[in-house]
Amino acid sequence: MSWSKRALLSIVLAGLCAAPAAAQIVGHPWEVSGGAGYFHYDARARMTDAPVFTGSLGRRIISWLTVEGQATFGPSKADSLSTDLKHNFFYAGLDGRWNLRPADSRVVPFIVTGVGYGQSHTSGTPPDKLQRGAGNVGLGVLWMLGGKERTYIRLQVSDYFFRERDSREFSNHTAATLGVTLLWRGKERDQDLDGVRDWLDKCPNTPIGAKVDRNGCPLDGDGDGVFDGLDKCMDTPKGCKVDKGGCQTDADGDGVCDGVDQCADTPKGATVDARGCPSDSDGDRVLDGIDKCPDTPTGCTVDASGCPVDSDGDGVCDGLDQCADTPAGLKVDDKGCPIEIIERETELMDTGKIRLQNVEFETGRADLKPESFPALDVVGTVLTQWPQLRIEIAGHTDNVGGAEANRRLSLARAGSVLTYLKGKYAAIDSTRFTVNGYGKDRPLVPNTSPENQARNRRVEFSVLNKDVLQKEVERRRLLRQGEAVPVDSTTTAPADTTGKK
Repeated sequence: MSWSKRALLSIVLAGLCAAPAAAQIVGHPWEVSGGAGYFHYDARARMTDAPVFTGSLGRRIISWLTVEGQATFGPSKADSLSTDLKHNFFYAGLDGRWNLRPADSRVVPFIVTGVGYGQSHTSGTPPDKLQRGAGNVGLGVLWMLGGKERTYIRLQVSDYFFRERDSREFSNHTAATLGVTLLWRGKERDQDLDGVRDWLDKCPNTPIGAKVDRNGCPLDGDGDGVFDGLDKCMDTPKGCKVDKGGCQTDADGDGVCDGVDQCADTPKGATVDARGCPSDSDGDRVLDGIDKCPDTPTGCTVDASGCPVDSDGDGVCDGLDQCADTPAGLKVDDKGCPIEIIERETELMDTGKIRLQNVEFETGRADLKPESFPALDVVGTVLTQWPQLRIEIAGHTDNVGGAEANRRLSLARAGSVLTYLKGKYAAIDSTRFTVNGYGKDRPLVPNTSPENQARNRRVEFSVLNKDVLQKEVERRRLLRQGEAVPVDSTTTAPADTTGKK
């Protein structure tokens, strides 16, 4: 068996083993074929191998048999010393193409048998022409081209029987051809390839690949408009919008599909409810999921992350802090106002003075130590809120050292305190202040122990115009009670910024 016959036999067997596809053109279509290939001539014909051209016109009689009128032409040369002699072979005949699978399948292996008339013609002087009856047998396969049910690739190997001049035996000329077969007429058995024959199919235009019911109509189990079989997401929740693959879309990426999502522009990262709407548990206008501080107290000013802002660092957030510029290091109440400032102001109103026993100086000198600054800042804050008062700043010492030396040192230290307050608080008018140094002349307690000596080392801020203080205290009391306040041109009431009510 020649290589061409073995190759075609393999293809035919593969076609037989291939899974049958849905039927296409049924009935009695006309078939026209054309092809070209290679012609291998029997040695007895004295012809060289050469190209071959074929054509046929056939009619399908039944699914298993197509009758074809065909012609084969092989232009060649004589196999002789004179290579210029043309030696052509022509065959025309009537074939029966016996289909080994229903002719309306996608892959149709077949056997060809036929009889006809052959002509062998050699050019020369004189020309030699031999014409007589001939026959052929062959194997082949039709393969549907790209799912187009009326177009097939045709691969065929045929053996032509032709008896040469003065020969008692037939020569075997083998042609291997590749061509195209086109069908017209007939009828489409299942034009949408859904497995339901057209005369039963109530939905004949079902998209290829869609699952159908027994009437040939497509199924859509999840009701998303994409048919089962084409739907890549078969359990899409009802109401969701889907892409062409049947999978739900989620434009804002919050996990709730478009169509169900009632808040379609949710910021990325925000936690949402079943409707796709974000929540804000602490009401700070920063959405849950984005909010890094989800338990922010109501009323607090927050940053972009939802965390409270505390400009003065006192532990009470802006928005709730009624004393927004509290000096660093001071303890505050729940309103953000320094507790010590409130205490010192109360002391001033009740006693007419503020006594500091924690003001530290360099030993034997008037230079303030940094640890004294917080206490002086409290007093400075209080005094800026009472601009109508005249204040004496007095320095006091214990009994260690001479009287005159202690008076001079205490006076210098009182001056250092005033200098610090003027430098730190621009609102303080130095003309309101008197500076005195009493040394050890005015002890609070007897200097009989280190503890008592420590109490006697102090700085006192005393109100000199106590009548003005009393009027202002009464005015503020009436304001708190909502009563009418008499106008007194001798006092100027400052804004109460301590937060004390």
